[in-house]
Amino acid sequence: MTDTKLAPISCDTLPPGTLSVEQAQTRIFDSISRIAASERVSLWQAQGRILAQVVTAPLDVPPHRNSAMDGYALWHADIAAGLPLKVIGTAFAGRPFNGAVQPGECVRIMTGAVVPEGTDSVVMQEHVQRTGDNIQISGTLSVGENVRHPGEDMRCGDAVLVNGRKLNAADLGLLASLGIGEVDVLRRPRVAFCSTGDELKSIGETLQPGDIYDSNRYTLYGLLQKLDVEIIDLGTVRDTPEAVEHAFQQAMQRADVLITSGGVSVGEADYVAATLQRLGQVNFWKIAMKPGKPLAVGTLGNTLFFGLPGNPVAVMATFLLFVRPAILLMRSETLPRTPEYSAICDTPLKKAPGRKDYQRGICQQDANGQWHVSSTGGQGSHQLRSMNQANCFIALPLESGNCAAGCNVTIIPFDGLL
Repeated sequence: MTDTKLAPISCDTLPPGTLSVEQAQTRIFDSISRIAASERVSLWQAQGRILAQVVTAPLDVPPHRNSAMDGYALWHADIAAGLPLKVIGTAFAGRPFNGAVQPGECVRIMTGAVVPEGTDSVVMQEHVQRTGDNIQISGTLSVGENVRHPGEDMRCGDAVLVNGRKLNAADLGLLASLGIGEVDVLRRPRVAFCSTGDELKSIGETLQPGDIYDSNRYTLYGLLQKLDVEIIDLGTVRDTPEAVEHAFQQAMQRADVLITSGGVSVGEADYVAATLQRLGQVNFWKIAMKPGKPLAVGTLGNTLFFGLPGNPVAVMATFLLFVRPAILLMRSETLPRTPEYSAICDTPLKKAPGRKDYQRGICQQDANGQWHVSSTGGQGSHQLRSMNQANCFIALPLESGNCAAGCNVTIIPFDGLL
């Protein structure tokens, strides 16, 4: 069980200005301005977009009586006497039978074909014996059986899709069935991102002593791709006030959201938070979580700002907990509930009270459906492989201490998030 011998720590005893994860989420989500601007796109571009209009059916679907089966169209009263019926033609989907069907006659018909005038029912071909141009029906047939009627699916004027709906493949098919080739959808959020730091080098450059390759830009790009946003890569920004300000000015002109990684700590060359204070407004700066304590959130004019920590695991943790849901709200999507499950921890975990800890774990269910989780090992926020090997977070409460093997913990699977 979790070690609770140490003095409990609450939000009231945290350093001034430090928020709990839940407090920070509430502050961010309550301040989101949803994008109202729309644009018209073709159905080929509409998958996953948010509908900005109510769509009404311009016609009946189906638009005509048609057959639900391959078989024979006939007048039901003709089969009461049990006499053979004469086949006088064939109706195909897209090629109707245009002749007149008289008593004692029938038409071979295919699924989706228009039901000819003078007939009111379709008998399945499996219930028919055909000899030359005559058929004999076996079994029973109800009046109107296997006939689809105009407007049976949708009637002209029906509201079939409401604004705010996230369009899926079934919606695209429905729109196409109505002959609608374009729809108005909300504009995608424009999200700018950059990394900050003189030590960062691009792939292909030679590392000098103290240099590292910039992994955070690739991580953020991958995370943003899953959100269907317009991505603006501002590159790597040097650790100078002028370079940081230039990046901020670009984002204020072009983006709804700016995400930076690095430069939000208290080092002498960390200019992100100072530039945010000078050009915009700071909402908060510190969160009682690990990894990810130095998270700066604010605004630059109309641009929402997230200053993520520089360590790669902290970047992913803060993005998933704060940035991702904020962007979904900006897109007018319903705020998703974080999928949390109770699990038995099969390995001991080290933790000090004072911050909510998101350790990396590997989870799976046993034969009884019980979740189990084990640590990926080293939990330093710089240890990117701990995230690479993991398939979940192990969320340990702010006030808890060490967790012994066998204790119950909360896990957040990564499925659908990364």
